Amino acid sequence: MTYDYVIVGLGKTGISCAKHLAKINATFAVTDSREQPPGLDEFKALFPDITLSLGKFDEKLMLTARELVVSQGVSYTEPAILTCIKQGITMIGDIELFARHVKAPIIAITGSNAKSTVTTLVGEMVKAAGKNGKVGGNLGTPALDLITESEPDFYILEISNFQLETTYSLNAVVACVLNITPDHLDRYASFDDYIAAKQRVYHGCHKAVVNRDDKLTWLPANHQAEAVSFGADQPQAKHFGLISTSQKMSDDSESITHTYLAFGDEKVMDVNDLKIKGKHNWLNALAALAIGYQAGLPLKPMLQVLQNFTGLPHRCEWVRELNGVTWYNDSKGTNIGATVAAIVGLGSAINGRIILLAGGLGKGADFNDLQPAALHYARYVILYGKDAQLIANGLGGRVSKVFVETFDDAVKHAAKLAQPGDIVLLSPACASFDMFKNFEHRGQVFCELVKGL
Repeated sequence: MTYDYVIVGLGKTGISCAKHLAKINATFAVTDSREQPPGLDEFKALFPDITLSLGKFDEKLMLTARELVVSQGVSYTEPAILTCIKQGITMIGDIELFARHVKAPIIAITGSNAKSTVTTLVGEMVKAAGKNGKVGGNLGTPALDLITESEPDFYILEISNFQLETTYSLNAVVACVLNITPDHLDRYASFDDYIAAKQRVYHGCHKAVVNRDDKLTWLPANHQAEAVSFGADQPQAKHFGLISTSQKMSDDSESITHTYLAFGDEKVMDVNDLKIKGKHNWLNALAALAIGYQAGLPLKPMLQVLQNFTGLPHRCEWVRELNGVTWYNDSKGTNIGATVAAIVGLGSAINGRIILLAGGLGKGADFNDLQPAALHYARYVILYGKDAQLIANGLGGRVSKVFVETFDDAVKHAAKLAQPGDIVLLSPACASFDMFKNFEHRGQVFCELVKGL
């Protein structure tokens, strides 16, 4: 039998693809390399008569497809996939299926770090502006599950680099690459390949938002989209940035510096009015404002959203204060860029130092890039997990380090080493799968241990 599609990889995304294909009356089958993939029982209950091949990627079955729908967790260098490509079978993903089907404008957001925070903010800004927006993709609800009878004013999608590799028809009304730092190098031949995957979000976009401080996010030279930028410096007209002013209360007093989110030369909000703290979160706020501006949203409701937003779980999430020490859960810091942003963002705002908890699976990263921030802001780095020694090698001899066997020990050591005014920061710079189910599980365990101190 020949199928319209063969879904490669089950799980949450695979099931959402299956539901969509059934809805549009396409013929499909499913294969997964695992004997017991996530969502197997749900799939069997929904689709008892659909062909399902488990235990390995079934090349023979895949060769019967007009197109492969590949889940983002599956490497596109799998031999069975490469064989199908050689036979002329195209490879798409759930975002491509989504883009082919919907007509409402798409706001597409990617980047190495802060995707979920910015995507959530933009979704709230759309709602505050009186528009109907649906938020999902790599965050929360799979994109295909957002499709209903009535289309919204906007779809706001967080999209990963893996999803972008199999996306050709996105044509977003606004596209943004927030930042690019080395990540997922276990899945790419080079950093340039990773950059190219992120940049695919700009294909066919009408308007763009770029990071002034990160040239890797800038539009390709021949791209015609109208771009607005955000950055940490004072912005030019119609761009977003920061303006700082100093003021003396008296002749013999120290100057007090105030920093503002700014649109051109207009100060629109004092950063002290944000509930999300740290310079990295100021930039997240600016990125969301720039994306909303490009989507035609008015400034006032967007600023109201920023004032009320308390942040997402596991992303520099305040956990508790104990004996003058503040604990933060940044378990979503699964790469070096995210961890550096958290260290600098929080470290620059305190008089004390940071006790950093880092470790897990390094995904082929070069941890030398962690050294400058750790040297400047960290009192100690507590290392745990499979790649603890690799991180230690990257940090070098001048950063104070402690190795521990268990995650529990990491929290206990942090409590002993921290001084009043310090921050204890879980920002692992690694994936979690050596010790935990996922980054959420790691963050939950951390919060429970900290609250139990």
